[in-house]
Amino acid sequence: MKLSDFKYNLPEKLIAQHPSPEREKCRLMILNREEQSIAEGIYADVIDYMEKGDCLVINETKVFPARLEGSKDKTDARVEVFLLRELEKGLWEVQVKPARKVRVGNRLSIGDDLACDVIDNTVSGGRVVRFHFTGDFYEIVEKIGKSPLPPYIKREPQELDKERYQTVYASHRGAVAAPTAGLHFSKKLLKKIEQKGISIVPVVLHLGLGGFRPVVVEDLSRHKMDSEYYEISEEAANTINETKKSKKKVVAVGTSVVRALETSVTSEGWAKAGCGWTDKFIYPPYDFKIVDRLITNFHAPNSTLLMLVSAFAGRDFVFKAYRKSIREKYQFLGYGDAMLII
Repeated sequence: MKLSDFKYNLPEKLIAQHPSPEREKCRLMILNREEQSIAEGIYADVIDYMEKGDCLVINETKVFPARLEGSKDKTDARVEVFLLRELEKGLWEVQVKPARKVRVGNRLSIGDDLACDVIDNTVSGGRVVRFHFTGDFYEIVEKIGKSPLPPYIKREPQELDKERYQTVYASHRGAVAAPTAGLHFSKKLLKKIEQKGISIVPVVLHLGLGGFRPVVVEDLSRHKMDSEYYEISEEAANTINETKKSKKKVVAVGTSVVRALETSVTSEGWAKAGCGWTDKFIYPPYDFKIVDRLITNFHAPNSTLLMLVSAFAGRDFVFKAYRKSIREKYQFLGYGDAMLII
C-alpha cells in the first residue's frame, strides 16, 4: 500500500482539546472484523468484549514533564528545550525552539539549578545536550517542567493535564507522549476487569514524538520509525503465552503495546521476554502473531498509528468506520474517543 491510501480529511473541530469529564465515559466504536459490523457504546463497555481467561496488556510507561523553558547565555533569547531521550547520564537528545537560534557550543540556562551545553546536531534536526545540575535531575524536571501535550492541542498545559495526560497505572518514567488508548481506564474499571477473571499484564514502551510525525514518503517501505525503548518481563510473556495456549484472547491497549509484543515475538509465534529498542513499523499487509483484539483511539491522516490499525482490521473497514465517526462527530486523537477492534 501507498501513503496516499491513508489520507483523509480530518475536520479540525473534531480534534479533542480536552479530556472527557470522566475517563471511562468517552464514546466507544466497536469494529467486528468477522461480521464487518460496527456498534457503538461507551468505553466502560470494553469489559463486555472480554471473557474469563483473556488477558489485557497495558503499557505502564509514565509521561514526565519534558518541556523546559530557558534562555541562551549572553543574549537571553528565550528557548524551549523538549527532552526526547536520555542517551547516557546527563546526555540527552532534545528538540529546541526556535531551532535556528540554537547552535553547537551554546549554553542554555534553565532555572537556577539546571543548564545545558549544546554539543551536537541530530539527524532529525534536534540537538544533543549535556546537562549540568545540582541534586536529582528528574526531581528538578518534575518541579520546573511542563506537561508535554501533543502539538495538535492548541492550548497551554493546565493543572488537570498532569493527571489526565497520564494513565492511572503509569509507573515507569520515560515517555514524552502518553499511550492514549489507556487514558480511558479508571481504577474502578480495571478492578471490574480483574474480578471477571481477566489477567492485566503490564509491559513498557516509552513513547517519543515519532507518532506525531506524518509519513512523507509514498513508498511505505522507505519510512523509518524512531527507536523507542521497551521491556517485557518473563512473567508478562508467560501469562500472554498461557493465554494463547488456552485459546483465549490477548487484548492490546494501544498501538504501543502492539509494537512491543510484535517486536518480541519468536519465530514460533510466542511472546518473548526482553528489553531493548524497537523501530518496528507495522503497515498492511501484516501477519499479527500475538494480538487478538485492539483498543485504540482515532488517529491522524497519514500516521503510522492509522497504518497499524488498518493492518489489524483492514484498510477499507477502518476507513468505513472513520467516515462514520466523522459524520457522527466523534472526538479524535489523544484526548478523543476510542475504538475496540474484535
